[in-house]
Amino acid sequence: MTMNMMNRIDDSVFVHGLSVARVLHDFVVSEALPGTGVDADAFWEGFAAIVHDLAPKNRALLEKRDDFQLKLDAWYRKHGAPHDMAAYKAFLSEIGYLVPEGPAFAVTTENVDPEIATVAGPQLVVPVMNARYALNAANARWGSLYDALYGTDAIPDADGAEKTKGYNPKRGQKVIAWAKAFLDQSAPLAQGSWSEVTGLAVEGGALKLATASGSVALSDAKQFAGYRGEAKNPDAVLLVKNGLHVEVVVDRDSAIGKTDPAGISDMILESALTTIQDCEDSVAAVDAEDKVTVYRNWLGLMRGDLAESFDKGGKLVTRKLNADRSYTGADSKTVSLPGRSLMLVRNVGHLMTNPAIHDRDGHEVPEGIMDAAITALIALHDVGQNGRRMNSRAGSMYVVKPKMHGPEEVAFAVEIFDRVERLVGMPRKTIKMGIM
Repeated sequence: MTMNMMNRIDDSVFVHGLSVARVLHDFVVSEALPGTGVDADAFWEGFAAIVHDLAPKNRALLEKRDDFQLKLDAWYRKHGAPHDMAAYKAFLSEIGYLVPEGPAFAVTTENVDPEIATVAGPQLVVPVMNARYALNAANARWGSLYDALYGTDAIPDADGAEKTKGYNPKRGQKVIAWAKAFLDQSAPLAQGSWSEVTGLAVEGGALKLATASGSVALSDAKQFAGYRGEAKNPDAVLLVKNGLHVEVVVDRDSAIGKTDPAGISDMILESALTTIQDCEDSVAAVDAEDKVTVYRNWLGLMRGDLAESFDKGGKLVTRKLNADRSYTGADSKTVSLPGRSLMLVRNVGHLMTNPAIHDRDGHEVPEGIMDAAITALIALHDVGQNGRRMNSRAGSMYVVKPKMHGPEEVAFAVEIFDRVERLVGMPRKTIKMGIM
């Protein structure tokens, strides 16, 4: 027995035929499971059954990949780069790399959040192993248009508008002009321009904008979605187009607002609607300690208590998840909008294994099976029976499954998630899979 094997055994917990690294076992039992309603022994027993049933299938699929590669390598050594595409396609079909296209079909599902189903918007991908990055990405649901414009080359440096150490008023004016032109395009007035607005008010459930020529309304009154503060003198006005929102911030006492005819101090755009919290491509998690870091951050995101403190300019700054945003709607009812992007989780592909868990035959457990079970268990803190419903209000878990080679591997992934739903007590089809 090697020293590494002895160390692994000494620092492992043996449960239902699995050898689980103690740090991972203790994390699951002491941190991930409490609050889910899932019994610890039942979880490990069910997870072990999945591993013993599906790990051999996982290995068989990878052996099939290896066989394809051997045949492809031999073909390329003999023929070089393909010139006769019909012959090359026939070869790929002969070895089973290409399969016949099946009959037309339709897929439907339920309980899908609008960020996935109906509203188009930017998506971020971030390593969930890095808590600060993960928080920044989740909070990128809303961002200052003024700040974004000021700091990028969207605003030219010409004519004295260059970026300087301090605030450059000439650059600031270009930013404001650009932003108001943006409002003219996305939420135009019935007459005139946003650059002519001197005040904003809400009257009778409608947005009224004061100008030197008199009061004007939006060209499309339905674009007014709500406000914050007093109706006669709101602190912010919420506009909407194609399901995406912009908050026009009014603060006549601020440095920017006091120079603006309408007191507008910023525009906050609804930006990154979704974020893939990545366990795979942008992450190098090679052992149990690494996987616990990944899973602990995902747990903090699902529970809503992830926080990260760091030094910035000599000051201690703490990042945490933003709260939802609240407004008074045109009908005087409260309008609540998510303060964070909808978070998906990318599990690793079928190829990966990890020494954090070994099966009864000594094989490293397929990491994709491990990710599926543990990230789903953690997602119960959001979508479970007593979940917060602060990530997916529709009650779904969204998993991105990468690097799958053909329908057989996709079907295998479906089998994994079906088994995992039963393991953690999720209703069937709670897990929605993004196929890569």
